[in-house]
Amino acid sequence: MILSRATKSIPSVFRQLGGANVTKSLVANFSEELKIPEQSEANKIKYFKIYRWDPEQQQKPYVSTYPIDLDECGPMVLDALNMIKNEQDPTLTFRRSCREGICGSCAMNIDGSNGLACLTYIDQDSPQATKVYPLPHMYVIKDLVPDMGNFYEQYRSIEPWLKSKDGKVDGQKEFLQTKEDRNKLDGMYECILCACCSTSCPSYWWNADKYLGPAVLMQAFRWIEDSRDDYTKERLENLDDAFKLYRCHTIMNCSKVCPKNLNPGKAIAKIKKRMSSIH
Repeated sequence: MILSRATKSIPSVFRQLGGANVTKSLVANFSEELKIPEQSEANKIKYFKIYRWDPEQQQKPYVSTYPIDLDECGPMVLDALNMIKNEQDPTLTFRRSCREGICGSCAMNIDGSNGLACLTYIDQDSPQATKVYPLPHMYVIKDLVPDMGNFYEQYRSIEPWLKSKDGKVDGQKEFLQTKEDRNKLDGMYECILCACCSTSCPSYWWNADKYLGPAVLMQAFRWIEDSRDDYTKERLENLDDAFKLYRCHTIMNCSKVCPKNLNPGKAIAKIKKRMSSIH
């Protein structure tokens, strides 16, 4: 409005002397003196609805909503969670460590799909709030922290270490294998035990106390397939159970959600195939 009035109040003599150029010059100078700011874009606000539960508060679980300015936040969901904890609510509890998709600590359910918060991009195009919950069908310790005790106990049960009947001979430093045998372990050793696959499996939801689940079974096959291990038959016999192995119904949710792009379903199928060798 100020600029408009200033333009209209310019005497006609200036228009006669310099025409439109003089007018534009005067308006530009006037604007510079007033330092009129340009209209800035609205802040990009993204809302996060996060599952909350504190066993010490004696209340039912609830969902808290937090606004995040995406212009001031990193691109990943973990960046948003750190920003919420550091600037809005220090009581928010979740696991995180490496921020590189290596440790598996920040596994959680984001917008209905399991994944690592450090590898999951914030959906900036959707106007809907991002929903963050702990891994499904597991006991919750607090907020986004699930109890991984049963999962790790199942992992321990498969004895995930190299077992040799004869041991090393004098002077032997390593258990060697061919490159071809080593290549057979690709697609299994990369597992980071984040439990995204196991907690996405309906069979694991229903029988978590008996069915070992995709992650543990894939690690079991990693040692079954290892040419350096001397207990292949014993490992297969340990899995020859109606619940430990055969609760897998090839739903394949496990392979879909794996943040490392592994295929636990394929490993389980290979275990079933190897079972024929002990019968």
